[in-house]
Amino acid sequence: MESAAFIQWCLNHLNYWTITILMALESSLFPLPSEIVVPPAAWKSVVGNQLNIYLVVLFATLGCDIGASVNYFLAQWLGRPIVYKFANSKIGHLLLLNQEKLDKTVDYFQKRGAIATFTGRLLPVIRHLISIPAGISKMHYGAFILYTTIGSAIWNSILALMGYYCSKIPGIETEEQLIETVTHYSHEIGYTLLGLIALVIGYKIYKSHKKKKKMQAGG
Repeated sequence: MESAAFIQWCLNHLNYWTITILMALESSLFPLPSEIVVPPAAWKSVVGNQLNIYLVVLFATLGCDIGASVNYFLAQWLGRPIVYKFANSKIGHLLLLNQEKLDKTVDYFQKRGAIATFTGRLLPVIRHLISIPAGISKMHYGAFILYTTIGSAIWNSILALMGYYCSKIPGIETEEQLIETVTHYSHEIGYTLLGLIALVIGYKIYKSHKKKKKMQAGG
């Protein structure tokens, strides 16, 4: 079965197993958006009463942990030179990877690994890649999986709530309409979160710089 046909089969047969598998793929290097998995599953929990929305979030988060762990250990095992070679390949570029992105992310990881893992799981594109620099920089796996789980659970909860509330909106009667609506708004939410995170980081840098200047003036 080809990958596209396999994914379509999983989407047509959404259950806790297929949710876990698809979200594991989404958290690995496979370019599968979470918007086509979690919201339809949550939508079905209301429309068809086939699934439990809380279990949808639980198994989606478990899938994220599995996929992220695969990337983490592969990156740790392969090491920086091989990972960079892959990032600079045609396949790597198709997966939105390149050496410059990895360099910046690894540098940031070495300073703020925990917060990078947590916030990375909430951001578009980055959440697919965040476990690679974690593995390369040899971040402690316990901390990595803890912050991956928290960040993934929050994002999956947002998507599940979107699927739930879309089931109440007149005019959204098919999965295609649902996915189109959720994708549009999830991108807006993602960019809003990115802006908020940038503001928080900027504020912390400003406070740190101000404190340093004050210490230098006092000294």
